[in-house]
Amino acid sequence: MKAKVIKYSLLGIVFMLACAVAGIFIGSVNLPAKDVLGIFLSKIPFFGEGVTRTWQPGVEDILLKLRFPRVLLGIFVGASLAVAGAVFQGLLRNPLAEPYLLGISSGAALGTALVVLLNLPFYLFFIPSIPLAAFCGGLVSMFLVYALARTKGKLPVQTLLLSGVVINFSFSAIIMLFITVSNKGLAEITFWMLGSLNNANFALLPYVIGGCTLIMGVIYLFANDLNVISMGEETAVYLGVAAEKVKKLMFVLTSLLTGLAVSVSGLIGFVGLIVPHIARLIAGPDHRVLLPFAAFLGAGFLVLADVLCRTLFSPVEIPIGVVTSILGGPFFLYLLKRKK
Repeated sequence: MKAKVIKYSLLGIVFMLACAVAGIFIGSVNLPAKDVLGIFLSKIPFFGEGVTRTWQPGVEDILLKLRFPRVLLGIFVGASLAVAGAVFQGLLRNPLAEPYLLGISSGAALGTALVVLLNLPFYLFFIPSIPLAAFCGGLVSMFLVYALARTKGKLPVQTLLLSGVVINFSFSAIIMLFITVSNKGLAEITFWMLGSLNNANFALLPYVIGGCTLIMGVIYLFANDLNVISMGEETAVYLGVAAEKVKKLMFVLTSLLTGLAVSVSGLIGFVGLIVPHIARLIAGPDHRVLLPFAAFLGAGFLVLADVLCRTLFSPVEIPIGVVTSILGGPFFLYLLKRKK
């Protein structure tokens, strides 16, 4: 099993790195390879002093202030959404489940919208206010979906999906109501509704990278439990797995993971639907292999989608949520038709 984990993890890493290279070099302005290499080498302590600076100052600004943080953000947002989708699909034993459809993303966006409309300070309780509000919004949304769907101690998949769709549309409508009534923060809130990696900056990246890495690591510790639960709750109980406790913990962790991603990228739908399904087709259903593979695939997929956003109609940039929805809509219909 370790060999299989390493094999597919390396495959995912190669794909992610290839997409990251494309994200750095390709854009409205294509950067020469020698300039990119020289800029990165010049930032290495001691070694960088001997690098001859032949590039224009504008090239360095594009690389270090725009492209590089944007690629980093795309990697961790894509990985987070893919892992969250893989967890939901495993818990619910349904390939149609994902954070966007279950209403978590819209709940996180609603929390972010409240921060913008109320002009809250950047930090609350020594924590950046936007990620904190996004997490709380995602958690409230997941609690509402869970409470609405739960019937006699059980969690029917169809009811859960329908509850998620209702919460998703309801929270989106509330956001639009806030925009209409307040008549302020339109640009910021529209950003969250459409999704973009244009908000990448080194002030928030440490929180996103650290938080997402930690949560995904904790989720991976429950990979075996997810394997058992995906076989059915009765099987899980028979094998000694506390299915309800694990499900609640996973719901909380994935809500936090989704909230962190949405707090810096806005609503990006269908990544948690497409990527885990493709990863499962390639690597199989074992979550010990699936979770890291889906994370790397999601990272590369979102960076590649961002490249398309920046280049298809350059210099006009398309919101990344639009691109993923265009790709994800037909894919969702295909799965719906296939699963009847």
